[in-house]
Amino acid sequence: MNDPKRNRNSLIYVALLAFIAGGIGVYLSGETPRKVEVVSKGGGFRDFAVGPMAAFLVKADRPLVPDLAFKDSLGTEVKLSKWQGRVVLLNLWATWCAPCRKEMPTLNDVQKQLGSKDFEVVALSVDRKGIEASSAFLKDTGAVYLGLYVDDTTKSLDDLQALGLPVTLLIDRKGREIGRLLGPAEWNSAEAITLINAAIAETP
Repeated sequence: MNDPKRNRNSLIYVALLAFIAGGIGVYLSGETPRKVEVVSKGGGFRDFAVGPMAAFLVKADRPLVPDLAFKDSLGTEVKLSKWQGRVVLLNLWATWCAPCRKEMPTLNDVQKQLGSKDFEVVALSVDRKGIEASSAFLKDTGAVYLGLYVDDTTKSLDDLQALGLPVTLLIDRKGREIGRLLGPAEWNSAEAITLINAAIAETP
């Protein structure tokens, strides 16, 4: 004779085991639910820090980026504030940096795809060898869409508190740091393009 109470308890027990097993499966697979943040004026970019952009560190308070001073290809001094009103992907690199060499074509591709009155990749060499060596590096890597900018004093590294090279900052139209990525990245990946386009689409 079937005991309804006993059957009900058995079903509850089986369901509980299934729930625990599912939780263990998620833990072992390394998959965890990801909180989705809506992009709004002033922030909310953490949801884009995925895939090749997983190491992108979002600055919740968006500090102002120091007004760096450096030289262009003609040796004329320019300042970062020249780009205020546009979104900037600021990349610091050097000729001796092997990861920078690998990354440079992806930055060149981003400038080719998205470069406009609203956005520019500013690839800033912090190489003490100066303009000539930095120019040769860009040519060797095929970076024909990138302008040549050089800080042979390397002061920009200290000003940005950069811990190594390459380091790349995404800067909004008001000159504030949205976030940064230390180390090389695939800046022409779909995830990176989405991240940059979100910054361009923001209301100033």
